[in-house]
Amino acid sequence: MTSRTAATRYARALLDVASKEADPEKVERELDEFVAFLRQQPALDRVLMNPAVPTPRKRAAMADVVSLAKLSPVTGKLLVLLAERDRLPLLVDLATRYRELLMERQNIVSAEVTTAEPLSPDRTSAIEKQLATLTGKRVTITTKVDDSILGGMVARVGSTVYDGSIATQLKKIRERLAT
Repeated sequence: MTSRTAATRYARALLDVASKEADPEKVERELDEFVAFLRQQPALDRVLMNPAVPTPRKRAAMADVVSLAKLSPVTGKLLVLLAERDRLPLLVDLATRYRELLMERQNIVSAEVTTAEPLSPDRTSAIEKQLATLTGKRVTITTKVDDSILGGMVARVGSTVYDGSIATQLKKIRERLAT
């Protein structure tokens, strides 16, 4: 089983438990904060991720960290379980998959919009509404600036790309004229 598959299984199970026993969005925040915390504490990260460190030590260390962090019981149990099973290296993928599954359950999709110049907040909200109409879901947008597209925009929603860039239009015209 690949680590991505294992992370997905843990994320699904966590979402099911969090939906029944806790606030799923709070669990998402706690996972993200814990991953960020580990990145800020490289010594702790090395100990917890090192396969040479005995599992009981990892579990004890994680239990101490969880009690100090005052995490929700669901998140705390998950982190201790991952330490017990020596699956802590899955944590980053697990947090990512959990966020994706939670967004899917809430009927939210993320979109990346690339433009040649920065978008105003009004324009961003108008694009968000248009994409929501197209997808039938709530949309959260991240914007990116890339002056190589010359103008227009490129929107990526999941695996679908809506390309209305001038660069692409010019390329299509060149191809038509060349034939």
